[in-house]
Amino acid sequence: MDQSNIEEIVRQVLNSMGDGSVKTASGSNASAVPTSIPKTAHVAVLTALEHFDVKEYPIPPVGDGDILVKVEGCGVCGTDAHEFRKDPFNLIPVALGHEGTGTIVAMGKDVRKDSAGKDLKIGDKVVTCMIFHDNPDITMFDLNKQNVGGADVYGLLPDDDVHLNGWFSDYLFVRKGSTIFNVSDLDLDSRILIEPCAVLVHAVERAKSTGILRFNSRVAVQGCGPIGLICIAVLRTMGIQNIVAVDGNEQRLEFAKRMGAERSVNFMNYKGIDALAEAVSDAFDGHLADFAFQCTGNPHAHSNIYHFVRNGGGLCELGFFINGGDATINPHFDICSKELTMVGSWVYTLRDYATTFDFLKRAKAIGLPMSDLITDKYPLDQINEALKKNLSMTGLKIAVVNKD
Repeated sequence: MDQSNIEEIVRQVLNSMGDGSVKTASGSNASAVPTSIPKTAHVAVLTALEHFDVKEYPIPPVGDGDILVKVEGCGVCGTDAHEFRKDPFNLIPVALGHEGTGTIVAMGKDVRKDSAGKDLKIGDKVVTCMIFHDNPDITMFDLNKQNVGGADVYGLLPDDDVHLNGWFSDYLFVRKGSTIFNVSDLDLDSRILIEPCAVLVHAVERAKSTGILRFNSRVAVQGCGPIGLICIAVLRTMGIQNIVAVDGNEQRLEFAKRMGAERSVNFMNYKGIDALAEAVSDAFDGHLADFAFQCTGNPHAHSNIYHFVRNGGGLCELGFFINGGDATINPHFDICSKELTMVGSWVYTLRDYATTFDFLKRAKAIGLPMSDLITDKYPLDQINEALKKNLSMTGLKIAVVNKD
């Protein structure tokens, strides 16, 4: 009987005991590798504009600091849609998908805890954040304001010899040095929403830094796509009630009310910025907003939102995740004479990411319909249809969900 026969017998005995972990005869830890792990993985690779090919690649050996995750699902982000349509980051060919979650099926012997210090084991549900390459300026619970926009992210990595680099796949290879969080206490829909929700947790924290956003603030949220709707939900979980949603789609405005907006304004019903600003004021019973969030990524909308905010008020701009073009404003009337306090928001910090887990639990506890944000789910082999659905703007959050 040779060495491989002995190792196979040991594997079968351990599996029959329900452990699933394997130690080779030489004593090295193979890190709980279930026999069900295939030799190859399917990965959706954007190979040309508006076209994914689902390719098959070998699953590489799991190193001492690596983790192999079986993907359950991944949301489609606006960034994915921009890359799908125009490749603004010049990444093609690329494995996309950064709003993903799945189950640990193999992990290296040096992996014991997640990035927040929580224990990790085979079978835990996880999400990734970023790959920091030991950047000393970004740590888990420091109080600095450096966000993670300059770090690498799974789903926007240049293709390499690993290939399992994005969550639009059935397996993700998480490399040593990556941030990873154990979120086994959240359901699948909540886990798919973690990344976009973190964007809004960060934006609201930026808004709070102005000292203007308070419990009794009048708040306007412009743009009721997934980002704007989640913004309303975050505000609502903080106890802010006087929220007016502004959008041109009546169905989205109705959903905004389900998420916590008290009133809404459909800009399609008004001609000119003066009439629109008056409608917003009327929605606040004759007052302008104390604070406003601009969530559209539309330069014209950015120009308009200054007219919704009172003198001495505040504004958070978070809609421009790519270069959407220039906006026209009048610095005297829009900023200086109003003494407006403005903040920009971009991605999130690690602290915001961890805070998001608690936000999702709180949102569910007060009855906000977070799962209803995910209006359409597609299997991996329909990834092109999923992206086209996102671009059509006929749903809200689109997701790619794998079968068991």
